[in-house]
Amino acid sequence: MESGMSTATASCRQAKFASDPATVTTGIHVICDALSVVVIGTGYQPIDAGRLPDVLADRLMSIWTDHPLRVAVDGPRAALPFALARGLLEPLRTRGRGAEVIDAETFWRDASLRYEWGRRDLEAYAQRWLDADALQREVLSPLGPGGTSSFLPALRDPATNRSARAAPVTVLPSAIVLIAGELLLGRGLPFDYSVHLALDSGARQRLTSPEWQWTLPAHDSYDREVQPTELADIIVRWNDPRHPAIRIVDQAPISPDNQESMR
Repeated sequence: MESGMSTATASCRQAKFASDPATVTTGIHVICDALSVVVIGTGYQPIDAGRLPDVLADRLMSIWTDHPLRVAVDGPRAALPFALARGLLEPLRTRGRGAEVIDAETFWRDASLRYEWGRRDLEAYAQRWLDADALQREVLSPLGPGGTSSFLPALRDPATNRSARAAPVTVLPSAIVLIAGELLLGRGLPFDYSVHLALDSGARQRLTSPEWQWTLPAHDSYDREVQPTELADIIVRWNDPRHPAIRIVDQAPISPDNQESMR
């Protein structure tokens, strides 16, 4: 398999840099398209940033459950997980699946609880800012097996600390609901699938805005203790957003008749 991939990769590179576009055959285009989504072994495959939403959407489209698919899009603030999740809505909808996105920050606890140990307490930030119980109660459980498929899209405005007063949203069992935010994995939350946007420590420091630099040690601990790159189903290396790389842990299509392969 690896030798075949190497040959295909060489052909794709030759096509990319061919001086005469007429020499690039249809077969080479097919090879190049395949290479952009196929991941072998445990390695990462470079992918064009503009194609990433379509590749992720195609993968999510292959997964079916008997209830709405609950997908975590996890990553540090600097990786913009909510922006990526929001960018998946149109590709998913045009492919025929209903899709909604939730910003996990709208499920932060009340400020009085978040700041109980100070505004920059790292343990509180990592463990207490997100109201995981509310997220499970209002979103993940209703969307799960035997649920109503009706969920609360936001609990609280993180900027004003006021209730979001959001109306419940009801989706079809075929829908995909993306929950995007930081430090989502390793909490026992019942996501059906997960995407992790991975930044190494240096990239986080370089890309994180000054007002959030104080949170960086929490992400270092998250990488070390939770190991999200080992938990997630898809990992996107995001050190340079212009040149991401992707690893898909399980490439086998998943259907209602083959849901055990998700576990």
